[in-house]
Amino acid sequence: MSKNIINEQESLIKFPCNFIIKVTGVMKDNFTHSIIEEINKVDKSFNASKIEIRPSQKGNFIGLTCNVYVNSKSDLDLIYQHLSSHPDTRFVI
Repeated sequence: MSKNIINEQESLIKFPCNFIIKVTGVMKDNFTHSIIEEINKVDKSFNASKIEIRPSQKGNFIGLTCNVYVNSKSDLDLIYQHLSSHPDTRFVI
């Protein structure tokens, strides 16, 4: 195995855990709801009422801070894939 490849056992994150994900997207009425649905596909216990929402200065974009619970690196990767593939998402960190 290459030294540059990090597998799940060598992860710096100890699973299961809570993990903060920040999503920036286009300001649309259904964007937040769509993001909640995407997270719920992996984290059934996601508490949407605790999302921090920040509109951009000009009101073109919206920033969401979401605290998700993940059981494994593959769950975390799956959430990132779902959020990144949403057509109105601009950034996921």
